[in-house]
Amino acid sequence: MYQIEDPNYIVYLFGIIILVMVYLVYILWKRKIQRNFFNKKLLNKLSPDRSGFKSFLKLLVVCMALFFLVIALMNPKVGTQLKTVKRQGVDIVFALDVSKSMLAEDIAPNRLEKAKQVIAKVIDKLGGDRVGIIIYAGSAYPLLPITTDHAAAKMFLQNADPDMVSSQGTAITEALELAKTFFDDESQTNRFLFIVSDGEDHEENADKLAKEVLDAGIKTFTIGVGTTKGGPIPIKNKGKFLGYKKDNQDEVVITQMHPETLEEIAANGDGTYQNGNNTSATIEYVEDLLLKAEKKEFETKQFSDYKDQFQWFVGLGLLLLVFDSFLLNRKTAWIQKLNLFNEKNKNE
Repeated sequence: MYQIEDPNYIVYLFGIIILVMVYLVYILWKRKIQRNFFNKKLLNKLSPDRSGFKSFLKLLVVCMALFFLVIALMNPKVGTQLKTVKRQGVDIVFALDVSKSMLAEDIAPNRLEKAKQVIAKVIDKLGGDRVGIIIYAGSAYPLLPITTDHAAAKMFLQNADPDMVSSQGTAITEALELAKTFFDDESQTNRFLFIVSDGEDHEENADKLAKEVLDAGIKTFTIGVGTTKGGPIPIKNKGKFLGYKKDNQDEVVITQMHPETLEEIAANGDGTYQNGNNTSATIEYVEDLLLKAEKKEFETKQFSDYKDQFQWFVGLGLLLLVFDSFLLNRKTAWIQKLNLFNEKNKNE
């Protein structure tokens, strides 16, 4: 198992891409000037040992050296020992609504991003608790099995979007059905399901199904995002706004939050409803709920004694820079023998 101490340095890798682009622009400009003012055959006679391949090789070596040095700055670490540790906690599963209505921007930045923020902040408050994620729209899918790896949970959460679910619509019942078999430890005293949604449901029996989930030993809580006033659903392509979703009568669809649906589901699931628009109040409620919940002790394996590995990347980077210092822009005998760019035929 590995971890990155400071991933912020990854932005420096874009500098390498810019360097390559600048080099390519320079080469094109240089060739254009040479074509306009110099005769190619005469230039080859004046500089017979000039090598275009060496220039490319030097750039490649420098880019690789910079890449390894940036990785060194990020300081990757490797776990050297796998230990079994005991934890106390509850099992929590988030059922995240990723239907198109969650893209409405009646709450900034939009309902889906707001839901992700709430879930991420709850995960930050978890101690030894295990967490899993379900995504649903017209159907439900497991996004992340129940795990103690909270960092992985947040990573998977950020990648959740409507395109992950092929069948659109909003079927909370699908999420509830999946939740009944999603928890992998029936002996866990407290198992909580949090449905995070705008409450739009295209099926009628979600509240009844919440009772079945409760009978399976799982309490259902709901968190609503959006406003009852509602808003249109924007259509975007690669971030570019194309318009709003319309119905069969060519009218702009206005999607509203339905707290009454979520309240009824929570009541039948022996849980409560929270307005996720008030992030701090929602986090405080969940934190208090988990603090008072009876926690079960369980064993889990995790890596310990993480050791720095940056020195290997520093060494590789410096070695490549030293190698680059010995590379000249002149042709060498073995390069000439390879005739990589068919230069012999061109000069004849």
